[in-house]
Parts: sequence; structure tokens; C-alpha cells
Amino acid sequence: DLIVADVDRLARVLTEENGKPLTEARGEVLNGAEYLNWYAEETRRIYGETIPASSRKTRILVLRQPVGVVGAITPWNFPSSMVTRKLAPALAAGCTVVLKPAEQTPLSALLIAELIQEAGLPAGVVNVVTTLDPAAVGKEFLENRLVRKISFTGSTEVGKYLMQGAAAQMKRVSLELGGNAPFIVFEDADLEAAVQGVVISKFRNAGQTCICANRIYVQESIAPAFTERLVEAVRGLRVGHGLEEGTNVGPLIDEAAYVKVEGHVRDARGKGARVLTGGHRLTGPEFDRGYFYAPTLLDQVSDEMRIVHEETFGPVAPILT
Repeated sequence: DLIVADVDRLARVLTEENGKPLTEARGEVLNGAEYLNWYAEETRRIYGETIPASSRKTRILVLRQPVGVVGAITPWNFPSSMVTRKLAPALAAGCTVVLKPAEQTPLSALLIAELIQEAGLPAGVVNVVTTLDPAAVGKEFLENRLVRKISFTGSTEVGKYLMQGAAAQMKRVSLELGGNAPFIVFEDADLEAAVQGVVISKFRNAGQTCICANRIYVQESIAPAFTERLVEAVRGLRVGHGLEEGTNVGPLIDEAAYVKVEGHVRDARGKGARVLTGGHRLTGPEFDRGYFYAPTLLDQVSDEMRIVHEETFGPVAPILT
């Protein structure tokens, strides 16, 4: 309830530190509140089990108990909802949490921690550690015997590192890592609905979403008509500051994100891909203080290009037939 009541402030701070449009930020904050509601209700259903035993003199009971301290590591692309998504189940299970938010977006996590304190949770139940040295915190989570579970959302490389390190102490690990999802359009599809589906799934949060479509596969018979409509829709997206009304696409999170996106586009062009729209960083007074990249569509894409096999995490969509 406190999060919903404070949605305007939380959303504004989220946009200011992450860059996503304010409408998306509001949706994220409200979605994050729903995780708390959901798991609050789930506490009513933490049941045990009675299992039939091989001996009449034996009863086998399975009881659910808190695992212990949870080390939670959250990403910058959803800095509010991913915090509540990790806190809510841990608290519902009776665990305390040490939360390390992404170094790019610590403020959303700190605001949620303030509201948790205001709600009356005892001191020490939820703890937030901000840092510019995330590797040091991850190392502590792995080596500290008080931490019994690690929950991580982020890159596949870091996920592998955490899984390997946690194995030494048999710590429980939950990982949500990168993806390379396809979006497939067959010839019997509603083209307008398909176009809108691509725009929503690919370009929200400037393409910085681990479940967004990364490759667009279109049946050859409808490829020209579909591509024409998609180009028109993508050109209609407005890039700008997230607090400006009408903005559809905000900036990339930082220079490293820009370098990766630009590298994928450059690699594809060098191997024969054609840029249908976009394909460059935006410049000018409105854009020079951030890494704004024009929403981009590529065709004539082939399998040896990096963009087909690697997660781009930016507003670039390759079209394949």
C-alpha cells in the first residue's frame, strides 16, 4: 500500500536513474507492489507434507522452514520491480535479506527499503548494500557462511560464476539470466498485431529487457509487407528523456551498453546486413548527455552475424526470413 501511494515519487526517481519513459516506470513500480501482495497471500499456503513410509512404525513429515540469509543481487533494467520480486518471496518464507542493487540504479532500492522500514519491519530484516565494486559483494555472498541462498538477475557470465562459487558450500542459487528470444511471424498472421507485438516486445525499455525479442523471423511470402509496416512503426517511435511526455524510447544505461549495441550493428553491416532505419547514436543538445540510440531495423541478416547469436540488449532488431 505504501508503494502504491508513493508511486509518483518512486516512478520519477526510477526514470531519473534508469532513463526509461515515465509511463513505463509507473507500470514497473505498480507491478512491483503486486509481487508483495502475491507473496503475502502465499504465506497462507506454506504447507508441509506427510509421505507414506515403508514401515508402519514410521511417520515421514516434510516441514518448510526458512533457509536463512538470502543474498539478493538485482539488475539496473528493472530496478524497482526486481527488488520486490526478490524481497517478497524471501520475506514470505521467513528469511532475512541482504540486497545489492545494481551500481547504476541504487536509488530505487533505497526508497523501497525506506518504505519497508516505514511499514514496521524490524531493523536487520532487509539490508541494502550499495557499492561501485559489485564483484566484492558477490565474493562476500559466496564466502560468508551466514548467506545460505543467492538470488541473482543479470548476465549469464556472472550467473555461471555465482553458481560455481556457491557449489563449494552447497548454497542454494536462483538465477535469471540473459536470453536470445525469437519472434516468429507466419503468413497467416495479423500483420498489424504482429508489428505491434514486435514494437512492444523489442523496444520497451530501449530493448534492455532479458525477455524481449532479439530476432524477428518472418515467412518469406509476407516479409515485404510486414517489413514495410514495421519500418513505419519504428520510425514513429519518439526517442528522448524519460520525463518528457510522449517519449517511447529512453537512453541506453551507460557507455558499455552503447559499445555493445554499436558493435553488433557494425558487425552486421560489415557482413552484409542492410540498415532499414536507425543504425546510429543520436546527437544534438537533447541527446548529448546520454547514450541515445536510434531504434534500428536490419534485414539481409545472415547466421554468422553476432546479432543473431548474442543478446543485444538495445533497440536493434534483425529481420530474418
